[in-house]
Amino acid sequence: MEEEKYMQRCIELAQNGLCNVSPNPMVGAVIVCDGQVIGEGYHIRCGQAHAEVNAIHSVKDESLLKRSTIYVSLEPCSHYGKTPPCADLIIEKQIPRIVIGCQDPFSKVAGQGIQKLRNAGREVTVGILENECRHLIRRFIVFNTLHRPYITLKWAESADGFIDINRTDGQPVILSTPHTALLVHKKRSESDAIMVGTHTAQLDNPSLTVRNWYGKNPVRVVLDRNLSLPSDLHLFDGSVPTLVFTSRKHPEQKSIEYIVLDYEKELLPQIMNTLYHRGLQSILVEGGTQLLQSFIDNNLWDEAFIEEAKVTLHSGIKAPEIRNKISYSDKKHFGVKIKHYTNKNM
Repeated sequence: MEEEKYMQRCIELAQNGLCNVSPNPMVGAVIVCDGQVIGEGYHIRCGQAHAEVNAIHSVKDESLLKRSTIYVSLEPCSHYGKTPPCADLIIEKQIPRIVIGCQDPFSKVAGQGIQKLRNAGREVTVGILENECRHLIRRFIVFNTLHRPYITLKWAESADGFIDINRTDGQPVILSTPHTALLVHKKRSESDAIMVGTHTAQLDNPSLTVRNWYGKNPVRVVLDRNLSLPSDLHLFDGSVPTLVFTSRKHPEQKSIEYIVLDYEKELLPQIMNTLYHRGLQSILVEGGTQLLQSFIDNNLWDEAFIEEAKVTLHSGIKAPEIRNKISYSDKKHFGVKIKHYTNKNM
């Protein structure tokens, strides 16, 4: 279908904003006149012009807008945020027809942009490639409907299901290849926050930064109930904002904030609520088996990526186990099997 072709192009354009638009959603727009694309745009960076604005400004002959169709993957906004409402601009430019992928779940929009366009006499079609458009902004949807970050779990395991040998010090077993390590850092760059538990922080001393990919460093999150982690860990070097969840008060340090939790209650909901109120839309959990399994057992996750190495360890620390395999796929990246689970129960 013609409409699906142009909406697919909107999705392709939108993905260019992946590492830069959060906490806004990725959005793409295409303007078509007489069967020809005359303008394209996407939301490049949070706080800057939206996709519709960039698409309209890319049209060389604005007189054509009066007989054009604008395709946009997400409902145009109708409220004043950091930028003016896109619905108002579409009306002002007298674009007669608007084709929308999916409605905005954000409460300040949520159908109001569509209604504003229709009240202005515009022809509005909604729901073209709706599932694909919703998948594109799945982080934004979870954040705005479940009021928590979108949670991605990630680990590497041996061919016989272990994530490491039993050890009290020394380096962990390297299960990732140099090429799959690129994928890990890519996922970090796409996340607003990254989390490990006390044991992983103590034993592995990770930096949790983006080094093998482009993009910003995520906010680091670590559990440290009794403030037992040594101060010389990479997590406490002050180079990246770091949140430490603990049971004890501690004075703030450079880029490090200590947040007291009630350890008599469930911890993960408290942590997710704190991250939500700080506007952190997505989190990548890279901890050990105990932390990862706690997310799984609490059904508090959205996606999981498991790298299956070819090496066999025979014994050690068992990998987490996802028992609900409703949505599962695996692909080979650089010759390595990556299993991908999607939690359809959320």
